[in-house]
Amino acid sequence: MFTTEAKKASQPYWEDSFTHPFVSELKAGNLSPVRFRYYLLQDRYYLKHFSKLYHLIAQKSKDTEVARMMTESAEHLAAGELAIRERFFAELTITAEEIQTTPVAPTAYHYVSHMYRQLAAGSIPAAVAGMLPCAWLYQEIGTRFVSSGSPHPLYQRWIATYAGEEGAVLVAKQRALVDRLHAESSAEVQQQMKEAFVISARMEYAFWEMAYTLETWKEGK
Repeated sequence: MFTTEAKKASQPYWEDSFTHPFVSELKAGNLSPVRFRYYLLQDRYYLKHFSKLYHLIAQKSKDTEVARMMTESAEHLAAGELAIRERFFAELTITAEEIQTTPVAPTAYHYVSHMYRQLAAGSIPAAVAGMLPCAWLYQEIGTRFVSSGSPHPLYQRWIATYAGEEGAVLVAKQRALVDRLHAESSAEVQQQMKEAFVISARMEYAFWEMAYTLETWKEGK
């Protein structure tokens, strides 16, 4: 299946996500609160556009299954991850002012731009394929780490967000859709789908690095 092969092609970035210091320290409970806070602020920007992309793909696609799956995915995101993020923001007293004054980091900006590009200059199948790594990787992180957990209550709740059965079922449905789109696509679109998936997987790893290093834009001289 395409999704299995695409994941194999992304293996260096995929597997390294489980051992990146951001994830390892989050699991150990000793991740710097400053780094976690920065991650949440950048992830807010990312998820806002991720949700918008689900809706845009649903609107533009003539494939009823694609439209239905993208709408379902957007609803799951709103009811789950986005709602939990709001509670995290409240608990950490992340204010509207802080949100407005925190610049979007380069990696967050480029990742979102990459996904929009699939829709604007690629194809619907490529856009759908580019959306899959985020949900799939996070679901695997949650499943792998939820039992051992984190001693830090907030970090444990972050892990548990991605360990539910509902999320696993949704990822399985998303994978099946991407596999079907790949099988029905031309060789050119199939290549677009692979590139979109692999770049998204690579950007997922880069996102951990962005948060861990508190990445910012370099100022010009």
